[in-house]
Amino acid sequence: MAKPESLIDTLALERIEVNLFRGHAPKSDGPRIFGGLVIAQSLRAAYATVEQSLCHSMHCYFLRPGDPSIPILFEVDRARDGRSFTSRRVTAIQHGEQIFNLAASFQHPEEGVEHQDPMPEVPSPDDLADEQDLRRTITASLPPLMRRMVDRPRPIDMRPVDPQWFMSSKPAPPVQYVWMRAAQPIGDDPVFNQAVLAYASDMSFLSTAMRPHGMNWQTSGLQSASIDHAIWFHRPSNFSDWHLYVQKSPSASGARGFNLGEIFTREGVLVASTAQEGLIRYRPPLAD
Repeated sequence: MAKPESLIDTLALERIEVNLFRGHAPKSDGPRIFGGLVIAQSLRAAYATVEQSLCHSMHCYFLRPGDPSIPILFEVDRARDGRSFTSRRVTAIQHGEQIFNLAASFQHPEEGVEHQDPMPEVPSPDDLADEQDLRRTITASLPPLMRRMVDRPRPIDMRPVDPQWFMSSKPAPPVQYVWMRAAQPIGDDPVFNQAVLAYASDMSFLSTAMRPHGMNWQTSGLQSASIDHAIWFHRPSNFSDWHLYVQKSPSASGARGFNLGEIFTREGVLVASTAQEGLIRYRPPLAD
């Protein structure tokens, strides 16, 4: 079996000017760039212009589908350098147009009061099947392009607590629990670990809003895409270890699904919170 792509290589950027960077999408059969990749590379571009601070929040908009066949340019606007907080705006560009933009805030380390939500009690990742193996059980029924995409090793290991979500057409509560970690060790650098967490945070998220409607990625007539994405980083963590991604969808309306998430370490430490709204447009196929 082929090895998964190296996130260290995938998220690497080339500096081509003081505030201008170039990144690449890994070669794949997919028609568009994975949103989490652009999130993570944009965050790394912002970090390349920041010193001695860690990102505590970032807010993103997906504007156009990314083209995996050409490089992505990342232009950083140094909006503000303060004594406590630093702000950056990053624009991702392809074919002369914005495909994505990000606003991020960074803070110098500071002590303060602390509290957090408790982690839900769910089965350990050691007791769950790997999502990649689960997906392979349905590849025979998929078109060739989709089959190649499913079979390609992923850089993030995922183990869903409810493993039937991507095969079932039965309505279910708008809640998901998914264990995640980097498929290969990524080291202890808190900045790079934030980037990998940001990359993984776009995985499985939008499908939470599909569950009450008996939809999944294979539903005929379904069009879906991320519209915006936000992350609040609460505490550093090492994404080489298992993290529990707790997801819920409070609302869906206007062909959009809204989702909230919390990411915990295996020890129960809340390290990040997320929010996302995505397009869920369903047009039933015409009967023969």
